[in-house]
Amino acid sequence: MDGIYPFFLCLLLLQTASVAAQICSPPTSVDFAENNKVGDVVLSFTAEPGTVVTYAPENNPSFPFEIVENQLRATAVLDYETMSRSFPVMIVCMKEGAQNYRATVVVLLRNVNDNPPVFAQSVYPTPVNELLPIDSHVGRFDATDLDNDRLYYRLTPESTYFKLRTPTSSEILVNALLDYDKLKEVELLLEAQDTPLTTTEEPSFTATTTIIISISDVDNRPPWYQPCNKYEVGGVMVCQSAGYTGRVNLNEQEPGVLPLKPGPLYAVDGDNGINEEITYSFLSGNEANLFQINPNTGNITMQKPADILGPISLTVLAAQRINSHQFATTTLTIQVTVKSLHKPKFQHTLYDALITSKGSTALSANDNLPLEILATDEDYSSTGGRNPHITYSVEGSDGFSIVGGFLFLTKDLPDGTLSLQILAIDTSNDETATAQLNVEVKLKMPSGEFRVLDMVALGASLGILLFISLVVIALLVYYMHRGKADWKKIQEVTMFRSSLGQSSGGKKEGMQFTNETFQKDEDEGSMGSGGPNVSGGNPPKSEWNNPPKDLRQERSAPLAFQLPDGASDNGSDRGDDEKDVKPILTKERRVEEGYKSVWFKEDIDPNAKEEVVIIPDSREDDSEGEDELSSRNKTKAPKVGFADPDLDSGLGVKMGGPGEDSGSDLDLNVDL
Repeated sequence: MDGIYPFFLCLLLLQTASVAAQICSPPTSVDFAENNKVGDVVLSFTAEPGTVVTYAPENNPSFPFEIVENQLRATAVLDYETMSRSFPVMIVCMKEGAQNYRATVVVLLRNVNDNPPVFAQSVYPTPVNELLPIDSHVGRFDATDLDNDRLYYRLTPESTYFKLRTPTSSEILVNALLDYDKLKEVELLLEAQDTPLTTTEEPSFTATTTIIISISDVDNRPPWYQPCNKYEVGGVMVCQSAGYTGRVNLNEQEPGVLPLKPGPLYAVDGDNGINEEITYSFLSGNEANLFQINPNTGNITMQKPADILGPISLTVLAAQRINSHQFATTTLTIQVTVKSLHKPKFQHTLYDALITSKGSTALSANDNLPLEILATDEDYSSTGGRNPHITYSVEGSDGFSIVGGFLFLTKDLPDGTLSLQILAIDTSNDETATAQLNVEVKLKMPSGEFRVLDMVALGASLGILLFISLVVIALLVYYMHRGKADWKKIQEVTMFRSSLGQSSGGKKEGMQFTNETFQKDEDEGSMGSGGPNVSGGNPPKSEWNNPPKDLRQERSAPLAFQLPDGASDNGSDRGDDEKDVKPILTKERRVEEGYKSVWFKEDIDPNAKEEVVIIPDSREDDSEGEDELSSRNKTKAPKVGFADPDLDSGLGVKMGGPGEDSGSDLDLNVDL
């Protein structure tokens, strides 16, 4: 019995709860965003008609909610960061005739992104060592966010020498080698954002801070002589000095500090951020103790005169006073020379020049000849005052240069007149001289003048015309040479014909070439004249006779000819009235090219009726011809008469037997 009672009691309670649950049905929890407005509905639930809904505890002024009918509403603005983040609410549902229903609803306050990130400082000064390697830690600069959002960082603008480890980290690292001389301070702007950098999510809040990184110098460089040329080798800066030069007179002690080039001898600490003091000393070259150097300033003075001409080379050491391991050396060359007694002097105090083109020599405005600029030195009287150590320069413009004493324009300048100064420097002793220079620049082409291109075109045209003229002249010479050879042949034949025709006292039949000038010469007996005039009838017509049959059959043997009977007589009759005429018949045999003659082995008496033998130009048959000629002269020799020669065929020869004068014989033309 005792066991049954509790069972029925539990069942009754379940039934009561089931009935009460039907009166209202609020949820067990609800989310509500912060930054709400007063009166916003936090929760709505269902309730049976006639049900009265309240909450407990009532009349709590800090309770930010209220019940209106079947809704739970906010009575204050909730803040996730400053208030409780959960609120339990006891809801009581009451209805007449029904059991009251109580239910607890938990209001969970939801966080909203309503706070920007915040850096602890607006400026972060940060010193770093210039020798820090790449990826070394520089510093960490975190921002905070009350919303506890993840923050994202970036540097604006991006830096070459520094970087962030990751986008979500504020740690800055070294990104490149640092050099105090190049970079002494870097100012970075670090930005923090509570949303991803690449998103457009709203809302999004940012915060910025300034990071000033100061690079501190480290003693890692030796002293640098000044001036010097800086070079970067493998990321290391090197400063190279060309050394120093000075000049002293032989057997003279220079008072005071020696003037040097390119300036006073001194060095500075290569780490100018440290700028440690430098000490100076001679390392070598001053064994004779001619010079003394100030260890603090590097100024050099003479202790005694130099008695030897020539250069003195000194090595100077510069070292840091504290860190003596940092040092450098340079060379000082002192030139010992003979003292100069005269300074250079220009031949003229004023030079007027005219320049018409770039790169051309300036002309003298007075005589239009190349302008020579010369400064003489009486110390060089043996060379006419020409000092080989003098150099020239033009001050006031960089568009001119003096080379070998002549002025040149090195770049285009506008037309006009420039007033400049010429400087002559004796490099052996630094003595100078100056002169005034007025230059008229006239680059534009004046009217009536020609440019270089115009002259080139004209020269090319004349060259072509000259070539054509030479070709024409060559052709004329060629044709004249050919014509001269032809006329020479005609002249030779004409002379031969003239001598043959005039020997018979009259003209021959057929074509003849007669030099009338010589024939009408008053000196009729002179050589080459026509001879005495012969009166009477026409001269007898010469005829050609066939040679003997045996002669025609033997080609290799020389031909034998005999003159007509009357030929020698006629010539003898005229001999008294004529001067000696050189005949073409000669005893000498001539073998010149183009020369034709009839020659004899022995002298022939014109009055004697002897046979004439015409021998062909064959030296190999001379002996055979002579034997055959003698044998045939013993028998019957044909007569020979000279007929009218044909200029085209050669000499006409008539051959016949002795005593035959008939014209019925055959004619034979033989070319000589």
